[in-house]
Amino acid sequence: MITVEHLSKRYGRHPAVDDVSFTCAPGTVTGFLGPNGAGKSTTMRMITGLTPPTAGTATVHGVPYARLANPGRRVGVLLDASAQHAGRTGREVLSLAAMTMDVDRRKVDESLERVGLNRTAAKRRVRAYSLGMRQRLGLAYAMLGDPEVLILDEPANGLDPEGIFWMRGLLRDFADRGGTVLLSSHLLREVEAVADQLVVIGAGKVVAQGDKAELLAASGMVVRALDSAALDLMLQRIGLTGTPANHPATTPDRTEGRTADGGVVVQSDAETIGRAAADAGLVLLELRPAGGGGLEQMFLQLTAGESVKESVR
Repeated sequence: MITVEHLSKRYGRHPAVDDVSFTCAPGTVTGFLGPNGAGKSTTMRMITGLTPPTAGTATVHGVPYARLANPGRRVGVLLDASAQHAGRTGREVLSLAAMTMDVDRRKVDESLERVGLNRTAAKRRVRAYSLGMRQRLGLAYAMLGDPEVLILDEPANGLDPEGIFWMRGLLRDFADRGGTVLLSSHLLREVEAVADQLVVIGAGKVVAQGDKAELLAASGMVVRALDSAALDLMLQRIGLTGTPANHPATTPDRTEGRTADGGVVVQSDAETIGRAAADAGLVLLELRPAGGGGLEQMFLQLTAGESVKESVR
């Protein structure tokens, strides 16, 4: 169990994380999503005691991570696959970890085999590993102590499609056996395939969280009108904003903030939009549920503009 309550972190006047709260329950994979700079890594570092919070609390098994006795036996952490001693072999990295955590040394080879690093790879020095191999070694390290909780930041970086599929199965099996997984990743389709719960942050704040199926079901309406400019004015008049629709048959026109056919996604119901269009004398060419876009569509809607805000700070 991971519990985050009103967690905040400020660097000077800049709020990197702002009043974030969520819970990760046993038996589930929680996808932790947000644009670059949204505060995902900072939040995970606060959960694992590497960064002190400005306000709020984060606990694992009901206590702060730093107070856990032999934390590697309770929580497996992978925040940076490159943070491994480059001069040691893969087996040496795990052997030292086993000694530190008082884990049976026989589990080293079991862990290497579990993540697909054979005997030849285990004897190579980490500096000779590809990024994908370092990710596998990092996962082996995180799971070496048979923890009940995994906290993973971008663990699929550097993995090929087969490796990503393998990792998905590994995490799903871990959760199905009662484990708790907090997973941050920019690979939205993979998160959609494995996650049970979602937490989405933008500019340091939680913008959505809850059951994946419920969040994806509430994805708004796709609206397309004969006159795109008039559609924008109509939406503004009733206090709504349209975001680019993920229309498979069109090419996004990023400069105009919509697809080339003028379609936008609006967080409202069909009746409200239809009545407003009728009152404005607006001819609608399309009005349908936006659910087909999946997690990628929902993510773009919820975090629209956040990447731009970060780049200009």
